[in-house]
Amino acid sequence: MMTAGLVSAVFLSYFGVLILVSFFTSRKADNAVFFTANRTSPWYLVAFGMIGAQLSGVTFISIPGEVGNSAWTYLPVVLGNGVGYVVIALVLLPLFYKLNLVSIYSWLADRFGENARLTGSFFFIISQLIGASFRLFLVVGVLQLAFFDAVGIPFWATVFITIGLVWVYTFRGGIKTIVWTDALQTVFMLLSVVVTVVVVCRALDFDFAGMIGAVRESPLSRTFDFDWRSGHNAVKQFLAGIAITVALNGLDQNMMQKNLTCKTLKACRTNMFSFSVLFLLANVLFLTLGVLLYLYAERFGIVLPRKSDDVFAFLSLNYFGVTAGLFFLLGITAAAYSSVDSSLTALTTSFSIDFLKIDPKDSAHKRKRIRVHLAFSLLMCLVIILFRELNDSSVINAVFKAVGYTYGPILALFVFGLATRYGVKGKYLPGVCLLAPVLSYVINRYSEQWLWGYRFGFEILLLNASICFAGLWLIRKKNAV
Repeated sequence: MMTAGLVSAVFLSYFGVLILVSFFTSRKADNAVFFTANRTSPWYLVAFGMIGAQLSGVTFISIPGEVGNSAWTYLPVVLGNGVGYVVIALVLLPLFYKLNLVSIYSWLADRFGENARLTGSFFFIISQLIGASFRLFLVVGVLQLAFFDAVGIPFWATVFITIGLVWVYTFRGGIKTIVWTDALQTVFMLLSVVVTVVVVCRALDFDFAGMIGAVRESPLSRTFDFDWRSGHNAVKQFLAGIAITVALNGLDQNMMQKNLTCKTLKACRTNMFSFSVLFLLANVLFLTLGVLLYLYAERFGIVLPRKSDDVFAFLSLNYFGVTAGLFFLLGITAAAYSSVDSSLTALTTSFSIDFLKIDPKDSAHKRKRIRVHLAFSLLMCLVIILFRELNDSSVINAVFKAVGYTYGPILALFVFGLATRYGVKGKYLPGVCLLAPVLSYVINRYSEQWLWGYRFGFEILLLNASICFAGLWLIRKKNAV
Protein backbone atom coordinates (compact mmCIF):
# COMPACT_ATOMS: atom_id res chain seq x y z
CA MET A 1 0.00 0.00 0.00
CA MET A 2 1.26 3.47 -0.90
CA THR A 3 1.61 5.57 2.24
CA ALA A 4 1.90 9.36 2.37
CA GLY A 5 5.44 8.95 3.69
CA LEU A 6 6.48 6.74 0.77
CA VAL A 7 4.93 9.07 -1.82
CA SER A 8 6.55 12.10 -0.20
CA ALA A 9 9.95 10.40 -0.15
CA VAL A 10 9.72 9.64 -3.87
CA PHE A 11 8.40 13.12 -4.67
CA LEU A 12 11.10 14.96 -2.73
CA SER A 13 13.87 12.66 -4.02
CA TYR A 14 12.71 13.36 -7.56
CA PHE A 15 12.95 17.11 -7.14
CA GLY A 16 16.19 16.72 -5.23
CA VAL A 17 17.71 15.11 -8.34
CA LEU A 18 16.40 17.93 -10.56
CA ILE A 19 17.81 20.61 -8.25
CA LEU A 20 21.14 18.78 -8.20
CA VAL A 21 21.20 18.77 -12.01
CA SER A 22 20.36 22.47 -11.94
CA PHE A 23 23.28 23.17 -9.60
CA PHE A 24 25.81 21.64 -11.99
CA THR A 25 24.32 23.13 -15.17
CA SER A 26 23.76 26.69 -13.93
CA ARG A 27 27.14 27.57 -12.48
CA LYS A 28 28.31 30.96 -13.81
CA ALA A 29 25.08 31.24 -15.77
CA ASP A 30 24.24 34.59 -17.35
CA ASN A 31 21.41 35.76 -19.61
CA ALA A 32 23.01 34.17 -22.68
CA VAL A 33 23.09 30.79 -20.91
CA PHE A 34 19.48 31.21 -19.72
CA PHE A 35 18.14 32.09 -23.19
CA THR A 36 20.38 30.06 -25.54
CA ALA A 37 22.64 27.74 -23.45
CA ASN A 38 25.42 29.41 -25.49
CA ARG A 39 24.32 27.08 -28.33
CA THR A 40 26.36 24.19 -26.94
CA SER A 41 23.68 21.52 -26.33
CA PRO A 42 24.38 18.02 -27.72
CA TRP A 43 21.77 17.25 -30.39
CA TYR A 44 21.02 13.76 -29.05
CA LEU A 45 20.26 15.14 -25.58
CA VAL A 46 17.87 17.71 -27.01
CA ALA A 47 16.13 15.09 -29.19
CA PHE A 48 15.57 12.68 -26.31
CA GLY A 49 14.49 15.35 -23.85
CA MET A 50 11.95 16.80 -26.26
CA ILE A 51 9.90 13.58 -25.99
CA GLY A 52 9.07 14.36 -22.37
CA ALA A 53 8.32 18.00 -23.19
CA GLN A 54 6.10 17.08 -26.13
CA LEU A 55 4.21 14.37 -24.22
CA SER A 56 2.78 16.50 -21.42
CA GLY A 57 0.98 15.29 -18.31
CA VAL A 58 -2.34 15.59 -20.16
CA THR A 59 -1.03 13.42 -23.00
CA PHE A 60 0.43 10.95 -20.51
CA ILE A 61 -2.97 10.16 -19.03
CA SER A 62 -5.13 10.91 -22.10
CA ILE A 63 -3.61 8.80 -24.90
CA PRO A 64 -3.97 5.40 -23.15
CA GLY A 65 -7.50 6.19 -21.96
CA GLU A 66 -8.66 7.62 -25.30
CA VAL A 67 -7.92 4.24 -26.94
CA GLY A 68 -11.21 3.06 -25.45
CA ASN A 69 -13.08 5.79 -27.35
CA SER A 70 -11.25 6.14 -30.67
CA ALA A 71 -8.88 3.13 -30.83
CA TRP A 72 -5.61 4.01 -32.61
CA THR A 73 -7.11 6.70 -34.85
CA TYR A 74 -4.73 9.18 -33.20
CA LEU A 75 -1.78 7.49 -34.95
CA PRO A 76 -2.33 9.26 -38.33
CA VAL A 77 -1.84 12.54 -36.44
CA VAL A 78 1.54 11.28 -35.22
CA LEU A 79 2.47 10.22 -38.76
CA GLY A 80 1.58 13.73 -39.92
CA ASN A 81 3.73 15.07 -37.09
CA GLY A 82 6.70 13.28 -38.67
CA VAL A 83 6.17 15.11 -41.96
CA GLY A 84 5.81 18.37 -40.04
CA TYR A 85 9.19 17.86 -38.38
CA VAL A 86 10.75 17.45 -41.82
CA VAL A 87 9.21 20.78 -42.87
CA ILE A 88 10.62 22.43 -39.74
CA ALA A 89 14.07 20.99 -40.37
CA LEU A 90 14.20 22.03 -44.01
CA VAL A 91 12.36 25.37 -43.96
CA LEU A 92 12.26 27.01 -40.52
CA LEU A 93 15.52 25.95 -38.87
CA PRO A 94 17.73 27.42 -41.65
CA LEU A 95 15.84 30.72 -41.33
CA PHE A 96 16.15 30.90 -37.55
CA TYR A 97 19.82 29.89 -37.55
CA LYS A 98 20.71 32.34 -40.32
CA LEU A 99 19.26 35.23 -38.28
CA ASN A 100 20.69 33.91 -34.98
CA LEU A 101 17.32 34.42 -33.28
CA VAL A 102 16.68 34.14 -29.54
CA SER A 103 12.94 34.79 -29.80
CA ILE A 104 11.62 33.41 -33.07
CA TYR A 105 8.99 36.17 -33.19
CA SER A 106 11.75 38.69 -33.83
CA TRP A 107 11.57 37.57 -37.47
CA LEU A 108 8.00 38.89 -37.66
CA ALA A 109 9.27 42.36 -36.78
CA ASP A 110 11.82 42.21 -39.61
CA ARG A 111 9.18 41.01 -42.04
CA PHE A 112 6.04 42.98 -41.09
CA GLY A 113 6.98 45.49 -38.41
CA GLU A 114 6.78 45.73 -34.63
CA ASN A 115 3.01 45.09 -34.44
CA ALA A 116 3.53 41.66 -35.97
CA ARG A 117 6.24 40.74 -33.47
CA LEU A 118 4.13 41.83 -30.50
CA THR A 119 1.02 40.10 -31.87
CA GLY A 120 2.84 36.80 -32.43
CA SER A 121 4.48 36.97 -29.02
CA PHE A 122 1.17 37.93 -27.35
CA PHE A 123 -0.65 34.91 -28.81
CA PHE A 124 2.21 32.65 -27.76
CA ILE A 125 2.25 34.00 -24.19
CA ILE A 126 -1.52 33.58 -23.75
CA SER A 127 -1.39 30.06 -25.21
CA GLN A 128 1.54 28.93 -23.08
CA LEU A 129 0.35 30.50 -19.86
CA ILE A 130 -3.13 28.98 -19.96
CA GLY A 131 -2.06 25.72 -21.63
CA ALA A 132 0.79 25.01 -19.20
CA SER A 133 -1.42 25.97 -16.24
CA PHE A 134 -4.15 23.60 -17.43
CA ARG A 135 -1.71 20.72 -17.83
CA LEU A 136 -0.23 21.29 -14.39
CA PHE A 137 -3.70 21.74 -12.86
CA LEU A 138 -4.61 18.16 -13.81
CA VAL A 139 -1.37 16.75 -12.41
CA VAL A 140 -1.51 18.77 -9.19
CA GLY A 141 -4.99 17.32 -8.69
CA VAL A 142 -3.55 13.79 -8.82
CA LEU A 143 -0.70 14.74 -6.43
CA GLN A 144 -3.22 16.34 -4.08
CA LEU A 145 -5.22 13.13 -3.82
CA ALA A 146 -2.18 10.87 -3.63
CA PHE A 147 -0.17 12.80 -1.08
CA PHE A 148 -0.93 16.38 -0.06
CA ASP A 149 -4.47 15.74 1.26
CA ALA A 150 -3.08 13.04 3.54
CA VAL A 151 -0.65 15.45 5.22
CA GLY A 152 -3.14 18.30 5.46
CA ILE A 153 -1.69 20.64 2.83
CA PRO A 154 -4.40 22.65 1.00
CA PHE A 155 -4.59 22.83 -2.77
CA TRP A 156 -3.39 26.43 -3.04
CA ALA A 157 -0.27 25.56 -1.04
CA THR A 158 0.34 22.52 -3.25
CA VAL A 159 0.28 24.78 -6.30
CA PHE A 160 2.78 27.25 -4.84
CA ILE A 161 5.07 24.41 -3.66
CA THR A 162 5.14 22.68 -7.04
CA ILE A 163 5.62 25.87 -9.08
CA GLY A 164 8.17 27.05 -6.54
CA LEU A 165 10.21 23.89 -7.04
CA VAL A 166 10.17 24.46 -10.81
CA TRP A 167 11.32 28.05 -10.32
CA VAL A 168 14.17 26.93 -8.05
CA TYR A 169 15.72 24.58 -10.60
CA THR A 170 15.18 26.83 -13.65
CA PHE A 171 15.67 30.47 -12.62
CA ARG A 172 19.46 30.44 -13.01
CA GLY A 173 20.32 28.01 -15.80
CA GLY A 174 17.12 28.42 -17.84
CA ILE A 175 17.19 26.54 -21.13
CA LYS A 176 20.59 24.97 -20.43
CA THR A 177 19.25 23.31 -17.29
CA ILE A 178 16.01 22.31 -19.01
CA VAL A 179 17.81 20.48 -21.83
CA TRP A 180 19.33 18.18 -19.18
CA THR A 181 16.32 17.89 -16.85
CA ASP A 182 13.99 17.15 -19.81
CA ALA A 183 16.19 14.22 -20.81
CA LEU A 184 16.08 12.91 -17.24
CA GLN A 185 12.32 13.38 -17.01
CA THR A 186 11.82 11.58 -20.32
CA VAL A 187 13.59 8.58 -18.78
CA PHE A 188 11.21 8.61 -15.80
CA MET A 189 8.15 9.00 -18.01
CA LEU A 190 9.00 6.17 -20.43
CA LEU A 191 10.15 3.94 -17.58
CA SER A 192 6.76 4.43 -15.94
CA VAL A 193 4.97 3.24 -19.09
CA VAL A 194 7.31 0.28 -19.57
CA VAL A 195 6.85 -0.85 -15.95
CA THR A 196 3.06 -0.68 -16.36
CA VAL A 197 3.19 -2.66 -19.60
CA VAL A 198 5.29 -5.36 -17.89
CA VAL A 199 2.90 -5.55 -14.92
CA VAL A 200 -0.16 -5.86 -17.17
CA CYS A 201 1.47 -8.44 -19.45
CA ARG A 202 2.38 -10.60 -16.46
CA ALA A 203 -1.18 -10.41 -15.16
CA LEU A 204 -2.51 -11.43 -18.59
CA ASP A 205 0.18 -14.14 -19.09
CA PHE A 206 1.54 -12.44 -22.21
CA ASP A 207 5.09 -12.73 -23.41
CA PHE A 208 6.30 -10.12 -25.92
CA ALA A 209 4.94 -12.01 -28.95
CA GLY A 210 1.66 -12.65 -27.15
CA MET A 211 1.32 -8.98 -26.31
CA ILE A 212 1.90 -7.92 -29.94
CA GLY A 213 -0.63 -10.49 -31.16
CA ALA A 214 -3.28 -9.48 -28.62
CA VAL A 215 -2.89 -5.80 -29.47
CA ARG A 216 -2.97 -6.44 -33.21
CA GLU A 217 -6.14 -8.59 -32.99
CA SER A 218 -7.98 -6.21 -30.69
CA PRO A 219 -10.58 -3.92 -32.30
CA LEU A 220 -9.04 -1.20 -30.14
CA SER A 221 -6.01 -1.10 -32.46
CA ARG A 222 -8.12 0.04 -35.44
CA THR A 223 -6.10 2.87 -36.95
CA PHE A 224 -7.73 4.30 -40.09
CA ASP A 225 -11.18 5.90 -40.22
CA PHE A 226 -12.17 7.07 -43.71
CA ASP A 227 -15.63 8.50 -42.92
CA TRP A 228 -15.31 12.06 -44.29
CA ARG A 229 -17.68 13.44 -41.65
CA SER A 230 -15.81 11.92 -38.71
CA GLY A 231 -13.56 14.00 -36.49
CA HIS A 232 -11.12 11.05 -36.62
CA ASN A 233 -10.94 10.76 -40.41
CA ALA A 234 -7.41 9.51 -41.23
CA VAL A 235 -6.71 12.00 -44.03
CA LYS A 236 -7.86 14.95 -41.90
CA GLN A 237 -5.83 13.64 -38.97
CA PHE A 238 -2.70 13.28 -41.09
CA LEU A 239 -2.94 16.77 -42.61
CA ALA A 240 -3.78 18.26 -39.24
CA GLY A 241 -0.76 16.48 -37.76
CA ILE A 242 1.48 18.33 -40.22
CA ALA A 243 -0.11 21.70 -39.43
CA ILE A 244 -0.08 21.10 -35.68
CA THR A 245 3.61 20.25 -35.74
CA VAL A 246 4.60 23.28 -37.79
CA ALA A 247 2.47 25.64 -35.67
CA LEU A 248 2.85 24.12 -32.19
CA ASN A 249 6.51 23.14 -32.60
CA GLY A 250 8.18 25.03 -35.42
CA LEU A 251 6.47 28.34 -34.58
CA ASP A 252 6.40 27.85 -30.83
CA GLN A 253 9.09 29.58 -28.76
CA ASN A 254 8.88 26.83 -26.15
CA MET A 255 9.90 24.01 -28.48
CA MET A 256 12.17 25.94 -30.82
CA GLN A 257 14.20 27.50 -28.02
CA LYS A 258 15.55 24.03 -27.17
CA ASN A 259 16.31 23.22 -30.79
CA LEU A 260 18.22 26.45 -31.25
CA THR A 261 20.61 25.55 -28.42
CA CYS A 262 22.33 23.00 -30.68
CA LYS A 263 25.78 23.98 -31.92
CA THR A 264 25.11 24.06 -35.66
CA LEU A 265 22.25 23.89 -38.14
CA LYS A 266 23.39 20.40 -39.13
CA ALA A 267 23.28 19.22 -35.51
CA CYS A 268 19.87 20.81 -35.05
CA ARG A 269 18.48 19.06 -38.14
CA THR A 270 19.89 15.74 -36.94
CA ASN A 271 18.17 16.38 -33.63
CA MET A 272 14.87 17.06 -35.36
CA PHE A 273 14.97 13.97 -37.59
CA SER A 274 15.97 11.75 -34.66
CA PHE A 275 13.28 13.18 -32.43
CA SER A 276 10.57 12.51 -35.05
CA VAL A 277 11.41 8.79 -34.99
CA LEU A 278 11.62 8.65 -31.19
CA PHE A 279 8.33 10.54 -30.88
CA LEU A 280 6.57 8.03 -33.15
CA LEU A 281 7.89 5.09 -31.12
CA ALA A 282 6.87 6.74 -27.84
CA ASN A 283 3.31 7.28 -29.08
CA VAL A 284 3.04 3.68 -30.28
CA LEU A 285 4.12 2.63 -26.79
CA PHE A 286 1.36 4.74 -25.21
CA LEU A 287 -1.26 3.41 -27.64
CA THR A 288 -0.15 -0.15 -26.94
CA LEU A 289 -0.50 0.51 -23.22
CA GLY A 290 -4.02 1.80 -23.85
CA VAL A 291 -5.13 -1.47 -25.47
CA LEU A 292 -3.53 -3.49 -22.66
CA LEU A 293 -5.34 -1.44 -19.99
CA TYR A 294 -8.73 -2.22 -21.51
CA LEU A 295 -7.83 -5.90 -22.04
CA TYR A 296 -6.83 -6.08 -18.37
CA ALA A 297 -10.09 -4.51 -17.22
CA GLU A 298 -12.10 -6.87 -19.42
CA ARG A 299 -10.22 -9.96 -18.20
CA PHE A 300 -10.76 -9.18 -14.51
CA GLY A 301 -14.22 -7.63 -14.76
CA ILE A 302 -13.16 -4.18 -13.56
CA VAL A 303 -15.65 -1.35 -13.96
CA LEU A 304 -13.63 1.56 -15.34
CA PRO A 305 -14.25 5.26 -14.66
CA ARG A 306 -16.64 7.00 -17.03
CA LYS A 307 -13.98 9.53 -18.06
CA SER A 308 -11.31 7.95 -20.24
CA ASP A 309 -8.67 10.32 -18.80
CA ASP A 310 -9.08 8.58 -15.43
CA VAL A 311 -8.50 5.02 -16.67
CA PHE A 312 -4.68 4.91 -16.49
CA ALA A 313 -4.55 6.55 -13.05
CA PHE A 314 -7.43 4.45 -11.68
CA LEU A 315 -5.85 1.11 -12.61
CA SER A 316 -2.31 2.13 -11.67
CA LEU A 317 -3.21 3.40 -8.22
CA ASN A 318 -5.74 0.68 -7.34
CA TYR A 319 -4.84 -2.57 -9.13
CA PHE A 320 -1.21 -2.70 -10.28
CA GLY A 321 0.52 -2.71 -6.92
CA VAL A 322 2.76 -0.30 -5.04
CA THR A 323 5.69 -0.32 -7.47
CA ALA A 324 3.57 0.39 -10.55
CA GLY A 325 1.58 3.01 -8.63
CA LEU A 326 4.72 4.86 -7.58
CA PHE A 327 6.11 4.72 -11.11
CA PHE A 328 2.81 6.11 -12.39
CA LEU A 329 3.07 9.10 -10.03
CA LEU A 330 6.69 9.54 -11.02
CA GLY A 331 5.84 9.34 -14.71
CA ILE A 332 2.95 11.78 -14.63
CA THR A 333 5.00 14.22 -12.53
CA ALA A 334 7.89 13.98 -15.00
CA ALA A 335 5.57 14.43 -17.98
CA ALA A 336 3.95 17.49 -16.45
CA TYR A 337 7.07 19.22 -15.25
CA SER A 338 9.07 18.59 -18.42
CA SER A 339 6.53 20.75 -20.26
CA VAL A 340 5.88 23.30 -17.50
CA ASP A 341 9.53 24.12 -16.80
CA SER A 342 10.25 24.81 -20.46
CA SER A 343 7.01 26.80 -20.74
CA LEU A 344 8.11 29.10 -17.92
CA THR A 345 11.49 29.62 -19.57
CA ALA A 346 9.92 30.26 -22.98
CA LEU A 347 7.41 32.72 -21.50
CA THR A 348 10.26 34.56 -19.79
CA THR A 349 12.27 34.61 -23.01
CA SER A 350 9.44 35.83 -25.22
CA PHE A 351 8.37 38.63 -22.86
CA SER A 352 11.95 39.67 -22.08
CA ILE A 353 13.11 39.78 -25.71
CA ASP A 354 9.97 40.90 -27.52
CA PHE A 355 8.37 43.28 -25.02
CA LEU A 356 11.20 44.46 -22.75
CA LYS A 357 13.88 44.33 -25.48
CA ILE A 358 16.42 42.72 -23.11
CA ASP A 359 19.79 42.07 -24.70
CA PRO A 360 20.79 38.44 -23.92
CA LYS A 361 24.45 39.45 -23.92
CA ASP A 362 23.97 42.26 -21.40
CA SER A 363 24.55 40.92 -17.87
CA ALA A 364 23.08 44.11 -16.41
CA HIS A 365 19.62 42.82 -17.38
CA LYS A 366 19.91 39.60 -15.39
CA ARG A 367 17.87 40.86 -12.44
CA LYS A 368 15.13 42.08 -14.77
CA ARG A 369 14.97 38.64 -16.40
CA ILE A 370 14.77 36.93 -12.98
CA ARG A 371 11.86 39.20 -11.99
CA VAL A 372 10.02 38.33 -15.21
CA HIS A 373 10.61 34.61 -14.54
CA LEU A 374 9.22 34.99 -11.01
CA ALA A 375 6.23 37.01 -12.23
CA PHE A 376 5.20 34.32 -14.72
CA SER A 377 5.61 31.65 -12.02
CA LEU A 378 3.23 33.56 -9.73
CA LEU A 379 0.84 34.21 -12.60
CA MET A 380 0.74 30.50 -13.41
CA CYS A 381 -0.06 29.74 -9.75
CA LEU A 382 -2.98 32.17 -9.85
CA VAL A 383 -4.37 30.70 -13.10
CA ILE A 384 -4.25 27.16 -11.67
CA ILE A 385 -6.02 28.27 -8.48
CA LEU A 386 -8.63 30.03 -10.65
CA PHE A 387 -9.25 26.76 -12.50
CA ARG A 388 -9.83 25.10 -9.14
CA GLU A 389 -12.26 27.81 -8.05
CA LEU A 390 -14.26 27.46 -11.27
CA ASN A 391 -14.85 23.81 -10.28
CA ASP A 392 -16.41 23.09 -13.66
CA SER A 393 -14.46 20.63 -15.81
CA SER A 394 -16.48 21.45 -18.94
CA VAL A 395 -15.65 25.16 -18.63
CA ILE A 396 -11.96 24.47 -17.96
CA ASN A 397 -11.72 22.08 -20.92
CA ALA A 398 -13.44 24.65 -23.12
CA VAL A 399 -10.88 27.28 -22.07
CA PHE A 400 -8.03 24.89 -22.83
CA LYS A 401 -9.43 24.08 -26.28
CA ALA A 402 -10.08 27.75 -27.02
CA VAL A 403 -6.43 28.55 -26.33
CA GLY A 404 -5.49 26.17 -29.14
CA TYR A 405 -7.09 28.59 -31.59
CA THR A 406 -4.40 31.16 -30.89
CA TYR A 407 -1.82 29.21 -32.88
CA GLY A 408 -3.73 29.75 -36.12
CA PRO A 409 -2.70 33.43 -36.46
CA ILE A 410 0.93 32.57 -35.66
CA LEU A 411 0.93 29.95 -38.41
CA ALA A 412 -0.71 32.37 -40.85
CA LEU A 413 1.80 35.15 -40.12
CA PHE A 414 4.79 32.92 -40.81
CA VAL A 415 3.27 31.28 -43.90
CA PHE A 416 2.25 34.66 -45.34
CA GLY A 417 5.72 36.01 -44.66
CA LEU A 418 7.49 33.03 -46.24
CA ALA A 419 5.12 32.39 -49.16
CA THR A 420 4.55 35.96 -50.35
CA ARG A 421 6.62 39.09 -50.79
CA TYR A 422 3.90 41.45 -49.57
CA GLY A 423 4.02 43.59 -46.48
CA VAL A 424 0.87 44.29 -44.47
CA LYS A 425 -0.76 47.38 -43.01
CA GLY A 426 0.44 47.12 -39.45
CA LYS A 427 -2.42 48.97 -37.77
CA TYR A 428 -4.95 46.38 -39.03
CA LEU A 429 -2.81 43.29 -38.32
CA PRO A 430 -3.77 42.73 -34.63
CA GLY A 431 -7.47 42.97 -35.49
CA VAL A 432 -7.19 40.39 -38.28
CA CYS A 433 -5.30 38.01 -36.00
CA LEU A 434 -7.91 38.39 -33.24
CA LEU A 435 -10.87 37.95 -35.60
CA ALA A 436 -9.63 34.69 -37.21
CA PRO A 437 -9.85 32.52 -34.04
CA VAL A 438 -13.30 33.94 -33.22
CA LEU A 439 -14.66 33.07 -36.69
CA SER A 440 -13.02 29.62 -36.52
CA TYR A 441 -14.65 28.93 -33.16
CA VAL A 442 -18.09 29.91 -34.45
CA ILE A 443 -17.71 27.75 -37.58
CA ASN A 444 -16.54 24.81 -35.49
CA ARG A 445 -19.47 25.25 -33.11
CA TYR A 446 -22.07 25.05 -35.87
CA SER A 447 -20.26 22.94 -38.46
CA GLU A 448 -22.65 19.99 -38.24
CA GLN A 449 -25.66 22.21 -38.99
CA TRP A 450 -23.94 24.28 -41.66
CA LEU A 451 -21.75 21.65 -43.36
CA TRP A 452 -24.00 18.60 -43.72
CA GLY A 453 -22.88 16.85 -40.56
CA TYR A 454 -19.16 17.59 -40.92
CA ARG A 455 -17.25 17.67 -37.62
CA PHE A 456 -13.90 19.34 -37.28
CA GLY A 457 -11.03 17.59 -35.56
CA PHE A 458 -7.48 18.84 -35.27
CA GLU A 459 -7.79 20.34 -38.75
CA ILE A 460 -9.61 23.32 -37.22
CA LEU A 461 -6.11 24.79 -36.97
CA LEU A 462 -5.88 24.80 -40.79
CA LEU A 463 -9.22 26.61 -41.07
CA ASN A 464 -8.11 29.15 -38.47
CA ALA A 465 -4.82 29.82 -40.25
CA SER A 466 -6.56 30.03 -43.64
CA ILE A 467 -9.01 32.67 -42.39
CA CYS A 468 -6.15 34.69 -40.94
CA PHE A 469 -4.11 34.30 -44.13
CA ALA A 470 -7.08 35.62 -46.16
CA GLY A 471 -7.33 38.56 -43.78
CA LEU A 472 -3.63 39.34 -44.17
CA TRP A 473 -4.08 39.20 -47.94
CA LEU A 474 -6.86 41.78 -47.70
CA ILE A 475 -4.68 44.19 -45.71
CA ARG A 476 -1.54 43.60 -47.78
CA LYS A 477 0.44 46.52 -49.10
CA LYS A 478 0.18 46.87 -52.85
CA ASN A 479 3.91 46.95 -53.42
CA ALA A 480 5.82 43.75 -52.66
CA VAL A 481 8.80 44.02 -50.37
